Amino acid sequence: MRVALFITCFNDTLFPGTGRAVVSVLERLGHTVEFPQDQTCCGQMHVNTGYRTDAVPLIARFARAFGEYDAVVTPSASCAGLVREHHPALAEEYSPPELRRQVAELALRVHEFTEFLTDVLGVTDVGARFPHRVTYHPTCHSLRGLRLGDRPQRLLRAVEGLDLVELPAADSCCGFGGTFAVKNAATSGAMLLDKVDAVLETGADVLCTVDNSCLMHIGGGLSRQAAPVRTMHLAEILATTEGGRP
Repeated sequence: MRVALFITCFNDTLFPGTGRAVVSVLERLGHTVEFPQDQTCCGQMHVNTGYRTDAVPLIARFARAFGEYDAVVTPSASCAGLVREHHPALAEEYSPPELRRQVAELALRVHEFTEFLTDVLGVTDVGARFPHRVTYHPTCHSLRGLRLGDRPQRLLRAVEGLDLVELPAADSCCGFGGTFAVKNAATSGAMLLDKVDAVLETGADVLCTVDNSCLMHIGGGLSRQAAPVRTMHLAEILATTEGGRP
């Protein structure tokens, strides 16, 4: 199986370690991961702010960059959801027939990291060891868009030494929502305070998610309260082995 890493703009710019963690886990499981150099933004920023036609060239570029791979894996539920849901719809509306077919076929091969492990590879125990108390926040795109269900939790429960504790009101939005946090700062901030309080209630050492955008937002709230809680993408936890090494 030829596997490609779709890192996403956000991770590439701010959280490159997450992409390295994905590669580390997949290589540990015996797979070779390639990184198409031609990949750029998937167009989520454009689509979410109403510039739908401006996303079309990015959709065509995505198809060219990843079209030859058997599977495309990304550590971002929001970007995976954008590619699977919006790429085919926009291509159908604005692109020629051949590109429509390519985009529709490729969308079926795009997987968020945890669903790739559980659904495609059939794996829950990836050989990780992380002896810490961890709580998991299901991001809106993972919960309501991709409907990941308990896939992330199943992977976390299989990690040696990890104590997974339930997050109160876990299905409540953290308040990030991309530009929502900018355009509706007061509302976003109130939602964030509720989420931070819930995280602190767990007594967890580490908060993890499958979207670094939400993790950054919650992590900022925790940091401003000087809370003793680290934030880590789930892939980084799964990449950690004996001695804390990926």
